[in-house]
Amino acid sequence: MGRLTMRKFLKYLLLLSVLIATLTPVYWMLTISLKREVDQFAVPPRWFSFSPTLEHYSDAFLNRSFGQYLLTSMIVAVCSTFCALVIGTIAAYALARLKMPARLNRKLSLWILSTRMFPPIVTAVPLFLMMRDLQLLNTRLSLIILYTGFNLPFVVWMMRGFFVEVPRELEEAAMVDGDTRLGALRRVLLPLVAPGLAATAVFCLIISWNEFLFALVLTQTDAAMTLPVGIAGRVTQYEIKWGVMSAAGVVAMLPILVFAMAVQRYLVRGLSLGAVKG
Repeated sequence: MGRLTMRKFLKYLLLLSVLIATLTPVYWMLTISLKREVDQFAVPPRWFSFSPTLEHYSDAFLNRSFGQYLLTSMIVAVCSTFCALVIGTIAAYALARLKMPARLNRKLSLWILSTRMFPPIVTAVPLFLMMRDLQLLNTRLSLIILYTGFNLPFVVWMMRGFFVEVPRELEEAAMVDGDTRLGALRRVLLPLVAPGLAATAVFCLIISWNEFLFALVLTQTDAAMTLPVGIAGRVTQYEIKWGVMSAAGVVAMLPILVFAMAVQRYLVRGLSLGAVKG
């Protein structure tokens, strides 16, 4: 009994240590966003004893363009995630259900996934030149197109696995009753794979929300700049606006946290869906 108690104590101690290590940077960023500059650089650090202020939030979202950056990030992330889910889900259904010669289904799936193996930096210059020729530099549309393309392989690979786990007989029964293939997909399959769809949407949204490299390369104006690029822009050769950057970082966390909490029950089921075959 004593050994079991000690093992349980060590397990919870390890979990507590991981939790503290994970949340400490988040708490530090939150406190920096609420501290005056004199408290930010205090030695020893003031973890709890400081007078909170909202001047950094006011400076970031009223006096600067962080509100515009936040709106752009939300539009780009939501639109690219939606487009990737629609196109990728249809492609994944085709790879999972339609028979192709010479096992082309599996080969296509691997080819599609292989596009994610390239380092993103190798495509930065070609994509910049393409967007320049299409006159899409400094536009939200360019980021939506790119992020949709980046998320498509992930969506196809994930959703194909979920579709494979659903018995064919369910949609075949709907088609026997007079429904079309797309109708069976929409009315029968999509409700069954909704947890997987939610899990895929969360990952796509996170990727689009946090992407920095291509947003930096393709946008240079406040109207098209995303929040990660806007936050990094506060680091200059003369000063670093720690309070403003921390305030923007705290706000940047909230949309993803709210969305993940809203689909939490679907997210857990989606991550485990298809892990065990019956």
